[in-house]
Amino acid sequence: MANMLLEKGVQFSFVCGVSAGASHTVNYLSRDPWRVKGAFTMLPDRIPEAGGFLSMLSGHGYFNADYDYWGCIEDGYMPFDWGSFSANPADLRIQSFAAETGETIVWSRADMPDLRELMDRVRASSTLPFLMKPIRIDGHTMYDGGLGRGAGIPVRLAEDRGFEKMVFVATRPAGYRKKPPSRSDRTLYKLLAQGMTPLYEAMVSRSERYNAELDHVAELERTGRALVIRPDEMPVKSTTIKTSELLRSYDLGYAQALRDWPRVERYLFG
Repeated sequence: MANMLLEKGVQFSFVCGVSAGASHTVNYLSRDPWRVKGAFTMLPDRIPEAGGFLSMLSGHGYFNADYDYWGCIEDGYMPFDWGSFSANPADLRIQSFAAETGETIVWSRADMPDLRELMDRVRASSTLPFLMKPIRIDGHTMYDGGLGRGAGIPVRLAEDRGFEKMVFVATRPAGYRKKPPSRSDRTLYKLLAQGMTPLYEAMVSRSERYNAELDHVAELERTGRALVIRPDEMPVKSTTIKTSELLRSYDLGYAQALRDWPRVERYLFG
């Protein structure tokens, strides 16, 4: 969807994202179609440096965040057009979660004056417990923004700014609901939280909060305040690192975006 919007010349005055959506946010604002696609399909070609089980066993995480968010820029494999990003006048918000306090942290452009600060915050918004090494920012250990307010659905970030119409690109098909954690899930969460009670509580309560936010999105959609783009199917998981599967997912999404463009155009431009 992001690349289709770029191809159609659609520019929003405000863009926000959580978790993988944080990467989509900054890549879209850099107006770089190659990176929009490559950031989610090309990094597996750099395994084990970019991640995988060998990376995990060596202490770098199943996804090597040190490489995936900064190393790949430094070595030129996945460059980021800071100049184009900086020239884009759109406002943005990226959300993360402070593990020790349970606080939802939201960053704007003012918090990201250079490329390293930007990528550190994109990483912080995307850090999956256990699978990725967390980063510390301003004294906080940061984890995936989906653990915070909205449980991974960022429409409140737009509402906070006073927007009454928005386009929301969802990652789950229509009718999806998260299941409550099982007893074994709770045991695993306690191990992953490593004594950080707010982190544990956020993981346990996420399904309930996520489903409540889905209800809120449905109400925004019903009243015309949101256009919701839901995938027909989601063939990959958050742990998928097989290039062929990621490319298939991208191609399916792009084809659907083209199909849905008339609906998007009507909503945006009447």
